[in-house]
Amino acid sequence: MTSNNHASNADKMGERPSTEKMERTVSDSEHHRNMTRRILWKIDTRVLPVLVLLFLCSFLDRANVGNARIIGLEKDLGLSNTQYTQGLAVFYATYIAIELPSNLVLKKVTPKIWLPLLTIIWGIITMCLGFVKNFGSFFGVRALLGIAEGGLFPGIVLYLSGLYTRQEMALRMGIFYTAASLSGAFGGLLARGLSAIGPRGGLEGWRWIFIIEGLITILVGMVTYLLLPTSIVTAPYLTEEKKEYAARRLQGDTGADTADRFNPVSEREEKFKWSEVRRGVFNLQVWLTGSAYFALGAGLYSFGLFLPTILNDLKITSNPNQTQLWSVIPYAVATPVTVLIAFASDRLKLRGVMMLFTLPIAIIGYAVIANVASAQVRFAMTCLMAIGMYSSIPCILVWNSNNSAGHYKRATSSALQLAIGNAGGFVATFVYPPKDRPLYHKGQTILLGLLVYAWFAILANVLWCNKINKDKAAGKYERYEGSGDDRDPAFKMIP
Repeated sequence: MTSNNHASNADKMGERPSTEKMERTVSDSEHHRNMTRRILWKIDTRVLPVLVLLFLCSFLDRANVGNARIIGLEKDLGLSNTQYTQGLAVFYATYIAIELPSNLVLKKVTPKIWLPLLTIIWGIITMCLGFVKNFGSFFGVRALLGIAEGGLFPGIVLYLSGLYTRQEMALRMGIFYTAASLSGAFGGLLARGLSAIGPRGGLEGWRWIFIIEGLITILVGMVTYLLLPTSIVTAPYLTEEKKEYAARRLQGDTGADTADRFNPVSEREEKFKWSEVRRGVFNLQVWLTGSAYFALGAGLYSFGLFLPTILNDLKITSNPNQTQLWSVIPYAVATPVTVLIAFASDRLKLRGVMMLFTLPIAIIGYAVIANVASAQVRFAMTCLMAIGMYSSIPCILVWNSNNSAGHYKRATSSALQLAIGNAGGFVATFVYPPKDRPLYHKGQTILLGLLVYAWFAILANVLWCNKINKDKAAGKYERYEGSGDDRDPAFKMIP
């Protein structure tokens, strides 16, 4: 009897620590979830809307020339089609050239100053487009606009990578990139309203599109300076406890299931090294994702620049102003799908694999629109094209950043990927010449071929990421253990 009592007491004593440990684990887990939820809510409601607004202005100010074109820009400036496309192309030349240098100086100047400054400058330049008189001034102002806008997008991607963990990025980028969809929809509506102002004050209606949108951008830039924190640890709307937890969360030092990055404190203190720049440049993933983004960019930019022209040539509406309203629909359809795919990408922790399913939607759209004459079918295909391309963008934008660690390596690889991708803007400006109206068979076929290539490039990068993970598991990266960058065996590539 005594022996049984001793055994019973021993069992109870053994159970008590185990129970207490389980209760502490549950309590800690609940604490982590609550803290993470509160921090993400603050960032999502205080930072993300500001960045969305910046990008919306950026996309509006680069694509509004397409809206201005169909209501008289070419005629009033006396531009030939070649001159018009040259004016579009020079924007991308300067835009691409500035992306990498801008990202390398972002850390020193700080995002709080650099991003609003760029916004104000390109807002002023956009207003100047409303006063151009000939091809020379149109060409020169478009070149300056590319310089001013080029640093924004890579800067935002780099900035966001310091606020969110890898499995949180795609959804935020999806929400963020819906600004592009919304700008297409909003741009058509705004262009329709602003064109109704003129001719007034000696200015044609299309000039008011640039003047008013440029002024809005300047005001947005000023407000952004007041609202944007330099980093998560300087955010004024977080308590000291939340700032500390947010920094620890990013480096995976909280015990929560979010450990996927290395010490952000050491990244902030990281000194510039050309070796890190070289690591970014000679990274196979950059060239695979960059070339795929090039193909997507060609489709995306041509879609934004020429959708009003394409719809106008379909004769769905009786006049160009009604065409502006019809151009809203494909963007409006693409927006919720983009967010849904981004959400699924984060939940499944997949990037390239998701694009292997979304890109075929756009491929089908281009294949049909290149070979079918029916106006109704062709309009429906513009919706498929928008869905397939826009829903692929968040995954490809965060993929390379997700798989890079070390500030300057990530800054280089992100900017280089975007520079390669944005070179697709050159293709975009030349694929829809007027002589190919109304079907634009050649241009649609070129873009179809590029998207097919993008699918295979994405597949290749998925296989490459899986190979790196297998090599790390096999011990082939042991010499990099403790390096604190993406070569560390503990750092897993996202396929």
